[in-house]
Amino acid sequence: MSAKPLRVASLGIGWWSDVLADAAGRTEGRVEIATCYARSADKRKIFADKYDCASAGSFAEILNDTEIAGVINTTPNHAHLETTLAAASAGKHIFLEKPIANTIGEARAITEACKQAGVVLAVGYQRRREAHFRWIKSRIDTGDFGTLVQAEANISRDREGKFEEGHWRYTAEGMPGGVMLQIGLHYVDVLMMLLGPVKSVSGMASQLVLPGDNPDVGTLLMRHENGAVSTLSTSYASASEYYLMNIYGKRMSAYYNLFDGLRALKQGEGDQTPVELGAIDTLAEELVEWADAVQGKGSPEVGGTGAMESLAVVMAGIKSVAERRHVDVAEILAGDE
Repeated sequence: MSAKPLRVASLGIGWWSDVLADAAGRTEGRVEIATCYARSADKRKIFADKYDCASAGSFAEILNDTEIAGVINTTPNHAHLETTLAAASAGKHIFLEKPIANTIGEARAITEACKQAGVVLAVGYQRRREAHFRWIKSRIDTGDFGTLVQAEANISRDREGKFEEGHWRYTAEGMPGGVMLQIGLHYVDVLMMLLGPVKSVSGMASQLVLPGDNPDVGTLLMRHENGAVSTLSTSYASASEYYLMNIYGKRMSAYYNLFDGLRALKQGEGDQTPVELGAIDTLAEELVEWADAVQGKGSPEVGGTGAMESLAVVMAGIKSVAERRHVDVAEILAGDE
């Protein structure tokens, strides 16, 4: 017998809400978009028509609807606390788009509220599910890499001409740290998955191309708790979209980039070996995992605590840029910034 669909509401209608609604449609009935809400009536109507769902007149209407079990929350970062606390108080399970919040204090409050309410909180970090990273993680776990020593990563996009002046994603208040938080956070999460927790961070950032008050390029130098060192470059000012992740171990290394795919090289061998991988529907997979957790089958791979830990790494980088010093992640987690 197939599992009962998780009937959910889409809250905060923008381009990413459509991406997640499309993914819900690929879950083979596990997650069903039943209704939606955004302050714009026009956006609600367009979304409701596109996904054949109801259009709620208010967020309160969703909270009071006993047929709605969960909320896919893609509201702006500054609205995550208020909306998630309201949903948790109403007993709604939450799939929250990253970052969990703009501050550690708010991230901690969100995590605790969901725990106290007994609702499942999943945070959207789909990049870690990509096939190349899963393959690397599996080989690390089996010991093929030996001692992990270093990693280098890059996540870049060209936002010139796509910039919306005044949009929250491009303001220091709406998205502190700019590109480091908006897209860099994904690869911080991947690096932590592969190399383990980060102990300290040194950051450098500039604003070179985009208007506004946020950096459009940034680099984080991280020391992991196991002693390994990693670097992450992030950019909204590059000529094109690009992704790179190289992981170096004493016995094996792996190299991934957007154009060449994944290759591996074992100690003592002269030639890299291409790694053939199957496709993973990362977004549908994380939504199904959330639905499973709601039904008592496992837990989300990234919940509130994990999301807060990766956020703290980026916050340490932002503090490092501002104060021109190396910053311990423990210092960030001890505060509410």
